Amino acid sequence: MAEHEELKPAAELLADIDLDGVHSDTHSHPSLSDTDDEGELEVVLKLTVQLHNKPIELPFYHADATIQDLSDTIAEDLHIPPSNQKLLITPKTGLLKPPFKDPTLPLQTLLEKKIVLMGATSTEVQALESDLSARHARLSRRAAALAAARSTHNKPSRATRDWKRVQDESSYTFHTISPLPHLPNPSKSLRYLERLAADPGIKSSMRKHGFSVGLLTEMDPAEHTTHESRTLGLNRNRGEVIELRLRTDAGDGYRDYRVIRKTLCHELAHNVWGEHDGKFWALCRGIEGEVERGDWRSGGHSVGGEEFYNGVGEGEEEGVDGGGWEGGEYVLGAGSGAVGAGVGEPLSRREIMARAAEERIRKQDEAKRARDAAAAP
Repeated sequence: MAEHEELKPAAELLADIDLDGVHSDTHSHPSLSDTDDEGELEVVLKLTVQLHNKPIELPFYHADATIQDLSDTIAEDLHIPPSNQKLLITPKTGLLKPPFKDPTLPLQTLLEKKIVLMGATSTEVQALESDLSARHARLSRRAAALAAARSTHNKPSRATRDWKRVQDESSYTFHTISPLPHLPNPSKSLRYLERLAADPGIKSSMRKHGFSVGLLTEMDPAEHTTHESRTLGLNRNRGEVIELRLRTDAGDGYRDYRVIRKTLCHELAHNVWGEHDGKFWALCRGIEGEVERGDWRSGGHSVGGEEFYNGVGEGEEEGVDGGGWEGGEYVLGAGSGAVGAGVGEPLSRREIMARAAEERIRKQDEAKRARDAAAAP
């Protein structure tokens, strides 16, 4: 396990840092404070986990402590319920989350590994749900006010209103849109997903083909990045859930809107065809063309006045496939005819950022050489 400066027990660290509204006085855990004073139990081993880029030292009082004991301690001391817990353990072990496949995994085997805890506390989830509810209420009031204002100037009659289109748009749509609350800035991810769902080209194509998607959500990059490839999109059960990789590899922004929209076109085609045969590609290309023709607002790049930064170069991933689509997934980095693309050891955040930085430097060097060559006599 990597060394950290001034490691503190979990009970002390919770008193020093603010986990977005979670304070140490909201829960009292007798195993950390009371037993220290009474001297009843002796700490046998200590395990350090990284939470919000801060090291937290968790004590255990028996040598045969397991991964299940670690999950229970996180729930009690850090107020992160098991359903929200994800443990990224490197090297080798990978991503673990309750319920564990092997709950008896000894913690002794993890002492020399790096453990990153990803998960939202109960308070954070409640705050996000409250913010989303308040935002939806504001949007509803604004939409009602705009509709009332328009009706006074140009109220359509029942004879001229396209009732079939109204009915189709309510049926052939994304019925639920949700970001991942444990990733940074979920409200911005929500706006990105809402922009995709409201895209005129996407809406037109979904009406034409009768596409209905239960949940549109973002993809957790940590779960879908390996040394060999990275997944951009995923369609589960032919439209039950569509996941899109909104964020850059370095985690410093969001990918180009047109790239993500093209990925969404691909995933919508998986509502009909599972295999990547000629019928699938014909439908996929057709959807892409319909979306481009239906986007009468093409050229816009902002949502609420905010630019979605593409950290690897605007549009650079467009048209990249290389045979790496597997079972409803859009995977970059797999060679032609690859089988099982996207399966491998997860990359750490540091490795992802390093790769992104190397790629940017390489492109800058290529651009400089091209300019120098053009300027040479």
